[in-house]
Amino acid sequence: MGTLRDLQFALQLKIEELRQRDTLIDELELELDTKDELIRRLQEELDRYRTTVSLPGASAVSAGRQHTQAFDTAFTVFNNPSLCINFISFFHVLRSQRLIRAAFLKNDLLKNLDEGEIRAIIACMYSTTINQGCFVIQEGTTGAQAYVLEEGTLEMMKDGLKLLTIEPEDLFGELSLLYNCTHTYSVSARTNSKLWVVDRKSYQTVLMQSGLKHLSHSVELLTIICLPQMHYSDGDYIIRQGATGDTFYIISNGQVRFSALCSLHRSSEAFRGKDLQEDIRAVSVIAAGEVTCLVIDRDEKHHNAVLFSHTEDTEYQLTPFFLVSSSGVDPTLLSTSALSDFQIICALGVGEFGHVDLVQLKSKNKCPFAMRVLKKKLIVSSGQQEHIQREGCILMETHCSFIVRLYKTFKDAEHLYILTEACLGGDLSHLLKDKGYLDECSTRFYTACVVKALSFLHCRGVIYRDVKPEHVVLDQHGYAKLVLQLGSRCLKRVEVGKKTWTFCGTLGYMAPEIISNKGHNIAADLWSLGVFVFELLSGRLPFGGSDPLKILTSTIRGIDQVDFTKTINKSASSLIKKLCRSNPSERLGSQRNGARDIQKHKWFEGFNWDGLCERTLTAPVIPKVRQNTILATCPGCTLPLAFSDDGWNLTFTKALLAVSMLLRCV
Repeated sequence: MGTLRDLQFALQLKIEELRQRDTLIDELELELDTKDELIRRLQEELDRYRTTVSLPGASAVSAGRQHTQAFDTAFTVFNNPSLCINFISFFHVLRSQRLIRAAFLKNDLLKNLDEGEIRAIIACMYSTTINQGCFVIQEGTTGAQAYVLEEGTLEMMKDGLKLLTIEPEDLFGELSLLYNCTHTYSVSARTNSKLWVVDRKSYQTVLMQSGLKHLSHSVELLTIICLPQMHYSDGDYIIRQGATGDTFYIISNGQVRFSALCSLHRSSEAFRGKDLQEDIRAVSVIAAGEVTCLVIDRDEKHHNAVLFSHTEDTEYQLTPFFLVSSSGVDPTLLSTSALSDFQIICALGVGEFGHVDLVQLKSKNKCPFAMRVLKKKLIVSSGQQEHIQREGCILMETHCSFIVRLYKTFKDAEHLYILTEACLGGDLSHLLKDKGYLDECSTRFYTACVVKALSFLHCRGVIYRDVKPEHVVLDQHGYAKLVLQLGSRCLKRVEVGKKTWTFCGTLGYMAPEIISNKGHNIAADLWSLGVFVFELLSGRLPFGGSDPLKILTSTIRGIDQVDFTKTINKSASSLIKKLCRSNPSERLGSQRNGARDIQKHKWFEGFNWDGLCERTLTAPVIPKVRQNTILATCPGCTLPLAFSDDGWNLTFTKALLAVSMLLRCV
């Protein structure tokens, strides 16, 4: 027995010795891999040095001496434990960076970031650890961070039920990088874990700087003229030999090759026909990889058209609207009126900063207006003074028959009073809800009204950024008008050639460049217009859903991934897809002709645009507004409210409707 026990003990010692040797081998292999990596990096540095530095008269001996010195440095590192530890630490950081990059590329919302942006974001991230059982995110809270798991395991829970397991190389919380959202789930640590964190401010700052850098590059190419961009894939013909040439191209990004020449033209170089005159192309120009070109047409009027075509547009001078208001009141009467000259008919609803009343002049009882009452304390406490002032200036300058008119403002010690046109026909969302979807003729009419409204704003450098049926109301003649709400924070004036980075709008209608924080301009409204047409014709959103993340990711994927219903014919589908191009500069209406390109699209073929401007067309729906009963829309929630002119003579059903809607507003 003693001999057997001795053998067992000796066997255990051998097993432990082998285990220790295996551990030592693993450590040596890791050290060998580390040294191989260092040798590779030193070799790359040496090769780079040889290719970039030219030493006149340098002999083969001196070159060999440099080569020897480089490897002497490598062996010095190997023999110095502290340097080895520093390099191993660097190796771990490099591994973490690769893991974070892989997590970004796996994420549907963030995978479209370019390499430079990803590297800059990674440089802003920091690591943290979370102990087993602790929460990273708690349901119902708000946050401003996104996380990448490097080590450990996390669990995502909602209402006490497990949704999924988060493993290394997974990214979560990405919505917090876009806006101040409320978390609909909890994330807790199943094991001790290591996370990498990026906050919203750092993320948005990196993308803003990237966008400004790209914009600055374009400005360096053309400091004055804002030229349209054309994008080509590898192998695309930019110019074909024998074709008539009347266009000047400036390569903004990428390379091209000439079929008759062996040279490559690179970014910021140009190629053209002779002196921008019509010419027959002697060679073909082909894209070598992805290429972006700025384009100048032969017609020199193009330069002025880009910057000044809208200001020369006289379509809004055909009919001098608002010299006499839609309600029949002389503007001079309103300009001399005081707050005490108005009497309240009834309340229309409750908004974010106050409420809205239906009012009329005491001297002219049949002319209703909407009076928005804003509480100064709420505006100041929310820090919206600048937004209110900026939007107020825009609204006071907006005199367009397709935009709800702001007539005058008043104020007292506690409130601001905004007097606007009262459109009592309801908004398009209620018409859409009643009918399910609209026919093509109705959709074309309402879309044309919105095109005119947006064109008016865009001519003046104003972005709307919230085009949707809820913001399009009908006047008493059935004509559609765009609502400009003071305090919406969406209206903004942007100079030609500039961009803005504010995250605003409505999910589902928001352009992808707003979501990606790439910087946006008036082209964002064209995307929303395409979504607007899709919704009117189909009764649903192309990028809809209950999960905000799915809405955002489907928007990023683009309109080509959306299934069109049978109610959207081929020409309407063409218009929507051209308005919803992922590249803002390629959208219909964003080129030099502006809204004219939209008006000339085949879907509008035969439409009487002059009749629309002169208001001689018959609207698809004429709202029935009785003299003793007013149907209006609550600006706070866009729900219909029914009131009589005395505020009390309502049927029981209408009373219940009014009370229920007001409760929703509150």
